[in-house]
Amino acid sequence: MSGADPWDFLRRHTEARIALGRSGNALPTDEVLRFQLAHAQARDAVHGRLDLPLLQSQLADAGISLPVKQVVSRASDRAAFLQRPDLGRLLERGANLGPKGESDVVFVLADGLSARAVMENGVATLASALSQLEGWDVAPIVIAEQARVALGDPIGEALGAKLSVMLIGERPGLSAADSLGAYLTFGPRTGRQNADRNCVSNIRQKGLTPDEAGHKIAYLLGMARSMGLTGVALKDDAPMRVTGS
Repeated sequence: MSGADPWDFLRRHTEARIALGRSGNALPTDEVLRFQLAHAQARDAVHGRLDLPLLQSQLADAGISLPVKQVVSRASDRAAFLQRPDLGRLLERGANLGPKGESDVVFVLADGLSARAVMENGVATLASALSQLEGWDVAPIVIAEQARVALGDPIGEALGAKLSVMLIGERPGLSAADSLGAYLTFGPRTGRQNADRNCVSNIRQKGLTPDEAGHKIAYLLGMARSMGLTGVALKDDAPMRVTGS
């Protein structure tokens, strides 16, 4: 078609900022405005907070009847959380998660760097994973605020869980402020390294959907339990999930 932009066919397949064009020596005004909007959405995601009553309601609506516990890290507020990542990896002093059990897995819903990601994708991902873990002994759901990935280690250790799954908001970019990550750790305990974990990333409706992510998480949990490990030695060989007719 005469006058058609030859880059349109690529833009249909990615949210990446490609072929933005130019107006003289600058970007076109509409692209400048889109950039400013994306930047504002990313900032809002980083500084946002979990809506705890709504999250509890989402869990109930999803039919998840497990007990729910709430914890915070040692970061006293959002500013401290952003400036001191180390504090976000430690449970608040005196945190009480109740008696230590011997569960197979604990799931943690954590704000991380995008509370929005948890509010939009966390419960759906959790429900999908739980639906495929028949026969597993699942610890109470933990909601964690001002949390970094490694906060799942003392949580899992305190509850006596063999595995922990941290469902946490990922660092927002300029094309996705709602991306959730899932971090799986076998034998969670303080001092675990990132090499000891498996990550399922980009969980959102325009990425890896919560339903697909739940399938992948459940597969990795099964492999982790049978092999007794997570991390670099555990490969994601989950079969492709075919949906539709």
